[in-house]
Amino acid sequence: MVSVEQASLEDTGGSTGLRRDVGLIGLMWASVGSIIGSGWLFGAKNAVTMAGPAAIISWGIGAVAIVLLALVHAELGGMFPVAGGTARYPHYAFGGLAGMSFGWFAWLQAATVAPIEVEAMIGYAGHWDFAKGYLHKGNGTLTTSGLIVAVVLMAVFVAVNFLGVKVLAHTNSAATWWKIAVPLATIFIVAVGHFHPGNFTSEGFAPFGAKGVLSAISTSGIIFALLGFEQAIQLAGESRNPKRDLPRATLGSVAIGATIYVLLQIVFIAALPHSTFAHGWAKLDFPGIDGPWAGLTTLVGLGWLSVVLYLDAVVSPAGTGLIYTTATSRVSFGLSKNGYAPKLFEKVDARGVPWFGLILSFVTGIICFLPFPSWQKLVGFITSASVLMYAGAPLAYGVFADKLPSHERPYRLPGGKVISPLAFVVANLIIYWATWDILWRLGVAIILGYALLGGYAVYARNKGLPDAPRLDFKAAQWLPVYLVGMGVISWQGGFGGQGNIPLWWDILIVSAFSLGIYYWARAVALHPEAIQRSIDEVVVVDTPTH
Repeated sequence: MVSVEQASLEDTGGSTGLRRDVGLIGLMWASVGSIIGSGWLFGAKNAVTMAGPAAIISWGIGAVAIVLLALVHAELGGMFPVAGGTARYPHYAFGGLAGMSFGWFAWLQAATVAPIEVEAMIGYAGHWDFAKGYLHKGNGTLTTSGLIVAVVLMAVFVAVNFLGVKVLAHTNSAATWWKIAVPLATIFIVAVGHFHPGNFTSEGFAPFGAKGVLSAISTSGIIFALLGFEQAIQLAGESRNPKRDLPRATLGSVAIGATIYVLLQIVFIAALPHSTFAHGWAKLDFPGIDGPWAGLTTLVGLGWLSVVLYLDAVVSPAGTGLIYTTATSRVSFGLSKNGYAPKLFEKVDARGVPWFGLILSFVTGIICFLPFPSWQKLVGFITSASVLMYAGAPLAYGVFADKLPSHERPYRLPGGKVISPLAFVVANLIIYWATWDILWRLGVAIILGYALLGGYAVYARNKGLPDAPRLDFKAAQWLPVYLVGMGVISWQGGFGGQGNIPLWWDILIVSAFSLGIYYWARAVALHPEAIQRSIDEVVVVDTPTH
């Protein structure tokens, strides 16, 4: 067996090898750059209007949920440092059908982030006169001129990626330093002289109760803001020392992002003039001022800081969109490696860039502008698709803990056999809290994915292609029950559904259902020999050839 460590660190000069050019800082900054995007500019306001000052609890729950998922991913990323890792763990554990499904979830999530960041950039730019005609007044959707600008910005993301992953890492690193510095400076400057502890209780700490706190986690942008830690894992195939650096980059990025977001929420609430929320937190607004943080800084006499924030409102979304354009091509690269998509997705240019995957990400972004022409319309959808993608890792972790106990683990998660099922439960709760209106739309996208990838799988098998996927229906027998079951619970539940399942009982039902799926999946997973065969096949293919 050829190990990943034997992969050449130099340009292979071929057309099928990725280049290992990215170190620890590049990996961590890829994740941090994804975590700190447009979410920080809107997250604090959206959360407080849904949960009141108790939004701090919402951020805490969201951060714990993401940490649990990141801990699982950190061990798996060290075990299997391959490109597009999140799309491959279920493939190793449950075979082709599960791998194809979670691979589609991963691609769907990655492909829709870049266009949402483009829409955020255009929306924030409305502060300037030259950009006021890019959005329709009232609903915030793109005008014809706005659509043209959106297409140009997507093209810029793709062009930078074509320069190669090393240039991308350096570009994103510079942008990420800025993206970290601005929120931290805002926290400090606003807190000094504008911190009013009474704001947390004057209109009630939790005016919308537990349901407001839980709803805010999925629908106000909290989970969306915290997403992105997996970007280091998606770039594993281009890391210089993946087994050492992946766990550090994954956990380090979550720690940085969660700390910044919680502090932002605390300072935002404490600095607000009482008049802005005197009629209730749900009516919080800054009339005539674009952007929550820009509005706040203007109201408290820090107009000069709002100028910096408007500039950051372009830089932060741009950095996140840039790295997710990279991720989309790497996930499609991984899907092709596993035989779920045509081999064309594996073709790379002289700089080691999967060029066809980049072109497809550009086309997909343009398509997204049509049915989802505003920032708000995409947030809940991306959150659900992302968490559904993440849910595959705890399932795979449980299988590997049982059936690959001696496999090398550069990072071993303490208490992993408890944290793993807990992470799966938490992931499904986040999906449930996203509301039925979002989940039925996600269901349509899942069906579309089965039609596309499943159609290619049938074609590959009928043609007798050597890499035609083994779908392994027996090992994935739990999957349709899981997807349909979550849909039924959401449909009958109180978060946008029929309301037939009361609060707290719904949480109990989702938790019990999740544990049942977790242990069912672990019981019917592939045998160790089949798992090892899948691992060996992918590692050999990933090794660059001379």
